[in-house]
Amino acid sequence: MMLPKRPSMRLLLTVFAALFFAAHAHGSSAPCNATFAPETGKTFGWQGADAAYSIPLPDGRDVWIFGDTLYGTHRVVDGNNPLMVHNSLGISTCGGGHWKLRYSLRHDAKGNPLSFFSPADPAHWYWALDGFYANGDLWVTLLCIRHATTSAQAGVDFETCGSDLAQISGLDRDPEHWQVTIHPLVPDGVKAYPSATTVVHDGYAYLFASYESGTRPLLVTRIPLTGLNDPAAHLEYLGDDDAWHPGFDPAHAKQIMSQGSSELSIRYHPELKEWLAVSFDPAAFSDRIILRTAPNLTGPWSDPHDAATLYRVPEMQAGPKHDKNIFCYAGKEHPEFEVPGDIVFTYVCNTFSPPELTSRPDIYLPQVIHKPMMPTASH
Repeated sequence: MMLPKRPSMRLLLTVFAALFFAAHAHGSSAPCNATFAPETGKTFGWQGADAAYSIPLPDGRDVWIFGDTLYGTHRVVDGNNPLMVHNSLGISTCGGGHWKLRYSLRHDAKGNPLSFFSPADPAHWYWALDGFYANGDLWVTLLCIRHATTSAQAGVDFETCGSDLAQISGLDRDPEHWQVTIHPLVPDGVKAYPSATTVVHDGYAYLFASYESGTRPLLVTRIPLTGLNDPAAHLEYLGDDDAWHPGFDPAHAKQIMSQGSSELSIRYHPELKEWLAVSFDPAAFSDRIILRTAPNLTGPWSDPHDAATLYRVPEMQAGPKHDKNIFCYAGKEHPEFEVPGDIVFTYVCNTFSPPELTSRPDIYLPQVIHKPMMPTASH
């Protein structure tokens, strides 16, 4: 058979790639309904987690990033200490509307579960958060966490200690064999650590940070994709003068949201020609998951008080699911599972009383919500 000339082959590949991206990234004709359930009958089965960011890969898989992860044949809590690792991954595929999810925990030489990402200091741990695909690798933001220096209630007895950026190579292999390189990003003491959400746009990776001061505004940093192998050296922040500056100085950074969130999603919707941010209302212990909009990645963003209410979380309201110990967080969008006119987002609920994790299997599992897209301010 005669091979086509190169220009024809390039055209075919370009058309195929465009069709694949359109089907996978936004508006698939056979969408998958993402669901999360504990693994049963496995010694080191996945039993629940939080965070639940999703990162699409070019081959059609999605990498799910989980925070503290319960594992075992069932949920185990010793006093107030759950049996868990501090982060894990999931790999999902969607074919013909059929959803498949494989959880991935790393193991030591004896087969015991490990956190997928671990810092050098054994007194610290990572909460893995949002990430992106660039330069043939997966990149994941890592928020450094340690035990609080002052006593605090169970569930919130921690404090931040910096942020790093993981580079994951060898994505064609099993996740157990992915190569992980951890790059320093922002040291302890800065009090604003790029990790809340990430976006690749116009040759840069944008990393957003919640400033641990005042109303906890949202700040933005960026790294050129050509500088990812040394991210700290190439980090820039948007200053309060609307110019980009080297390094990161939160005190002189522009507050792109006056009230931010430590976990959220910021994604562009070409059909709306707007950027959408999905998060919980920043008011303490709110039951509202809100939708904010902006014409540009860096704003101006709509005020949270004026933001549309996407959803009211039943676990935070009076009714059969209410419990005074339960609190909910980690609201974020997953556009790759949407069809035109819909929005898909997740949230997680936790408890101030860790023993409840064993008696409340309905909590500490990402909850997936599908809803019609709400009209935005300009539509």
